[in-house]
Amino acid sequence: MTDMEFDLSKTAAAFVALIAVGVGSLIVTPMMTTRIVLMMVLPSMVVFGAICLAIGVAHGQYRATH
Repeated sequence: MTDMEFDLSKTAAAFVALIAVGVGSLIVTPMMTTRIVLMMVLPSMVVFGAICLAIGVAHGQYRATH
């Protein structure tokens, strides 16, 4: 069994890829205009993702030390 060893570059790549897939799929679908997706959805996805990432890292550090 291998353990998941994420460093900064792997985490950043996964974060960017996840945001890119989400934004790309919203641009392709006819739900919203591209301008709305890029001006409103993209920044909110980045902020929410960063908050979740910070909580996840803090929880992982807590689990590793306790």
